[in-house]
Amino acid sequence: MEKIERVTLIVLDSVGVGALPDAKEFGDAGTNTIGNIALTTGGLNLPNMEKMGLGNITDILGVDKEENAIGAYGKAEEKSKGKDTTTGHWEIAGVVQEKAFPTYPNGFPKEVIERFEKETGRKVLCNLPYSGTEVLDVYGEEQLESGAWIVYTSADPVFQIAANEEEVSLKELYLACEKALEICSEMAPVARVIARPYLGRKKGEFKRTSNRHDYSVKPPKETMLDRIKNSGLDVIAVGKTSDIFAGVGITESRGTNKDNLDGILKTIEEVKKDSKGIIFTNLVDFDMMYGHRRDPKGYKNALEEFDSYLPEIMENLKENEVLILTADHGCDPTYKGSDHTREYVPVLVYGKNLKENVNLGTKVGFSTMAATIEDLLLGKTNISGSFIEELKK
Repeated sequence: MEKIERVTLIVLDSVGVGALPDAKEFGDAGTNTIGNIALTTGGLNLPNMEKMGLGNITDILGVDKEENAIGAYGKAEEKSKGKDTTTGHWEIAGVVQEKAFPTYPNGFPKEVIERFEKETGRKVLCNLPYSGTEVLDVYGEEQLESGAWIVYTSADPVFQIAANEEEVSLKELYLACEKALEICSEMAPVARVIARPYLGRKKGEFKRTSNRHDYSVKPPKETMLDRIKNSGLDVIAVGKTSDIFAGVGITESRGTNKDNLDGILKTIEEVKKDSKGIIFTNLVDFDMMYGHRRDPKGYKNALEEFDSYLPEIMENLKENEVLILTADHGCDPTYKGSDHTREYVPVLVYGKNLKENVNLGTKVGFSTMAATIEDLLLGKTNISGSFIEELKK
């Protein structure tokens, strides 16, 4: 096989393809994000992912099984003990978490909140798990009156801070997030602290803005991104990828402040350039806008929008490039249990010089993708599970 000079890795955030064997332990038995969306909405129209073999991975109403897939298809099982964004992405990059980040179903400890209040000079409202939209309706007006922070968490290991942009500057909000990350790192570990600015003056009118910013802890050890970067290649992060890795191992970042389409278009821009290494895109709307908000129809529309741009991405791939589509966890919008769901993720691989119609089966560990990407770009890897041989013609 001709040496591969660039991999475009796109994480369709939360597009799970069926419950893992241990899903019941996480409260997620019977989940299947993409399959249940299809059943709920009357079917999905994803002709381009269908050609790649998506319908061969799990039953999806409207997506047929493809007898002559143009690429390789399969699914991967998460080895890490978690189902959050950070854990999923780190494992995709080769770092398996043996111990899950803690979650805070009763809110953060009193001493954490008291220290946060002291260091930021503002009191705290809420401090409970909440939907990001509901929390504004419940506490938004009180924040406007009191000037306090709205601090909340979820089923994931996150410390989220909401503030009205007309009352609290983004600079102050971002600084508060940095302080929260320091405090949590010492007293109540989280994967991320998230700034959640919003606008509006009364219940029913509050809307989050695009000025969200994620502050993540650094990966506990070297990832494939570090090794690719240290080999003199490009590591271009699109969307919130750089935030997830706390900027570690990234050479350039293309943040998206709008929506999935902005991330898709920025990815296409990068594919058209002559970089060498990896383009690593995260498309967060599937999760943030539709999974968490229990909106199967919106999720369906977002999937079909992405699929419609796939031909442009694929047409612009050079002969020595590879495209990989995957996810980091599930977030089944038809499921009334937890937020993120413990699921297999799809693995769809395409390259003009790769073997077609390859059934990859089930890979143990998202890290098998890191192993394969390192094999493709660097010609070697210390991570087990590379499936490069299955891709060779």
